[in-house]
Amino acid sequence: MPTASPDRLLQQLPHGKFPAAIVLLGTDHYLRGMCRNKIIEAVVPEGARDWAVTRVSARDTSWDEILGLAQMRPMLADRQVVIIDGAEHVEELGEKSRDLILTAIENYLKSPAPFTVLVVEATALDGRQKFSKLLHEKALVVSLTIGPESAALLAMQMAKDLGTEIDGDAAALLADIMNGEPAHIRVELEKLSTYALGRRIVKADVEALVVAARKNTIWQLADMLATRQRGPALEFLSNLLREGEQPAALVGALAWRYRTLIETRDSRFSKKSLLAGLADLAEADSQFKSANKNPRATMEFLIVRLTSPRL
Repeated sequence: MPTASPDRLLQQLPHGKFPAAIVLLGTDHYLRGMCRNKIIEAVVPEGARDWAVTRVSARDTSWDEILGLAQMRPMLADRQVVIIDGAEHVEELGEKSRDLILTAIENYLKSPAPFTVLVVEATALDGRQKFSKLLHEKALVVSLTIGPESAALLAMQMAKDLGTEIDGDAAALLADIMNGEPAHIRVELEKLSTYALGRRIVKADVEALVVAARKNTIWQLADMLATRQRGPALEFLSNLLREGEQPAALVGALAWRYRTLIETRDSRFSKKSLLAGLADLAEADSQFKSANKNPRATMEFLIVRLTSPRL
């Protein structure tokens, strides 16, 4: 099956047609939890979830037992969800053990229990291994990453979940400023829903609440970077991180500021330098989205690059 995005999964769930297995693949905890909860809501009525939703660990539970649970009809419910956490553990096993598990999973997926939806959760899978190939062939694989357009759609869905609505251009601006980070988008939407007092959230609300709140910080740091003030920029970064700013969110906000400077053709900065800076920011963003283990070091290296002379 083709890989799906989180927003595509959310669009499919209300139609009531569920694959035998759905793989939630990636490191984004917010997206994983959101997709998992939406699957449960769509498959199992609220009153039946205590006995029709089961969560097991692939590290602590044998796959024979897991697949046995999947084939056991749930009590007092038409369907059930079996959540398998840490499925990447299969790839860490020896060849013999791994092959036995793959055979069992393949046999199950050839004739899956019609009353069970398996939710297979993994942070990463090796596309060269049989386990990954089997899941991509037989299950719906949801990649827990989102692009700009998907982030805006997700923001609109989040607003609905909060009991409000947001215009498309407002959702796009919010997603852009928050660098497509679902958890940060959700926090800002909670603030915006209170700010809007029950009416639809519009672009002016995002500009007044979100942009204004970050403006001085991002303007200051972006100007230091664009004018190559390395020492002050590193010190300013240190203060921001100490105050709880998240590196990935800073990268997104800086990229938004750089794009704004390009669009407004600010004469203080050369377009070539700003475009080169955007490329550096995009590279840092990619590192953050690939389970970066030292975000502070990544940010400091980014500042060194952004403040280096451009040829």
